[in-house]
Amino acid sequence: MSTMISEVYDALLAAGAPEDKARKAAEVLASYESQFAAIRNDLTTIKGDINLLRWMLGFVLAGVVTLIFKAFA
Repeated sequence: MSTMISEVYDALLAAGAPEDKARKAAEVLASYESQFAAIRNDLTTIKGDINLLRWMLGFVLAGVVTLIFKAFA
């Protein structure tokens, strides 16, 4: 038996949906919720990688600017 979101199931029943369709819709939404949680975790990792790349780029640009100033000074 799949996991389902009881609030969605109750809301669909209150809206007049048949019981079997309401149950299936609540189960499908529960599976999507777990997929969204996995995506959220991946985005957190990507955000950390982007911050690292930003620092690396800043360090390289600072070195290039320093070399340019030394060349023309």
